[in-house]
Amino acid sequence: MTARGKQSPLEWNLLVLVTVSLVLFGLVMVYSATSASAALGNGNPTGYLERQGIYAIVGVALLVVAARSDFRKLRALAPILIVSALALCLAVLAIGERINGARRWIGVGPAAFQPSELAKLALVVWTAAYLARRPPPQSLRELFRPIGLLVGVFCLLVLVEPDLGTAITIVVMVAAMLLVAGTRLPTLAGASAIVLGLGALAAWSSPYRRARLLTFLDPWKDPLGAGLQNVQAQISLGSGGIFGRGLGQGVEKIHFLPEAHTDMIFAVIGEELGLVGVAVLVVGYCAFAYAGLRTAIACKDPFGKRLAAGITAMICCQAAINVAAVVGLAPLTGIPLPFVSYGGSSLIVALLSVGILLNIARGHGRAQTAAVPDRGRGDGRSRRAGARGGGSPAGARRGSDVRRVAGSGRGAARS
Repeated sequence: MTARGKQSPLEWNLLVLVTVSLVLFGLVMVYSATSASAALGNGNPTGYLERQGIYAIVGVALLVVAARSDFRKLRALAPILIVSALALCLAVLAIGERINGARRWIGVGPAAFQPSELAKLALVVWTAAYLARRPPPQSLRELFRPIGLLVGVFCLLVLVEPDLGTAITIVVMVAAMLLVAGTRLPTLAGASAIVLGLGALAAWSSPYRRARLLTFLDPWKDPLGAGLQNVQAQISLGSGGIFGRGLGQGVEKIHFLPEAHTDMIFAVIGEELGLVGVAVLVVGYCAFAYAGLRTAIACKDPFGKRLAAGITAMICCQAAINVAAVVGLAPLTGIPLPFVSYGGSSLIVALLSVGILLNIARGHGRAQTAAVPDRGRGDGRSRRAGARGGGSPAGARRGSDVRRVAGSGRGAARS
């Protein structure tokens, strides 16, 4: 049995099963979270469901295209993606629509696009391409140029929007890729300390982020003002008990819980499906993380290995941040729950990313790009398996080569 036959089915099938299940579950919960409020306000009860369904169809189409395309072609597109993402992140600060005090979206007809979502995927692709052709940084100086500098620029632009959750996601996913690439733990620990220090400074220097932090520490101090979302989320989760009120029977989503269909949809799930429902959902994300990490470990292509690790960290980190914020273990950051929360940019980019991950899980190019240590290089990088000097495999099987290999084997046996 080939390596592809032994390694790809489990990860590939698990990724497909979990992703499809989460998207369908998200459609159900978006309808549940929005239909009652829309009906009471004489609106269209299925309006959000219809739009989310369109986003899901577009995302699935991109997923299929990405899953059938060779992920290695993304290496050539990495510079274009990163420049485009940087330009869009700058543009949103100038022409973006301001919603709920944040300027994160660019209007595209009846829809809105969030450039920071594209920025996350672009950074994953660029960082994977960079680490695949260079040895991993082993000091803070090497880490700063250019990875740290580029990550810092994107985080700064995202924080200005403001969007703390996306900045945290960017840092975590790049750290995961550096770890997989072989960066020393002391270097990562030092970089983490610097990031935490700068993050604390940024949080305290901004009135908006400082209010979020203080509200997180004591939401009941202002339950009808700054702490409203935190308090209502806890009430919603507590009201669900073990088995929940029943699908569609939640009360908090009806004009009590702000942003019930986006950031707070996990609280709606907890109220309607109870502890059992949220536990099954968390298990689904854990299964996704397991399949994604197995894909990264099994991939022999250096670019694919780092890309798989980055995509897995990107999606699972967002899920962890959202869940932690809803249950009161972290400040609210505005990060949606991947595949489940309402939002076109988040869903489409997440499904596109899963398509790339599925292509890697298929094992495309494993035989051609098996990582073989190349002793002729001074940086410890690998080369493709095959004959040196660009010769074909058949050409390497000439009689003189066979005799030379056999002779070296006998010499090794004698020693």
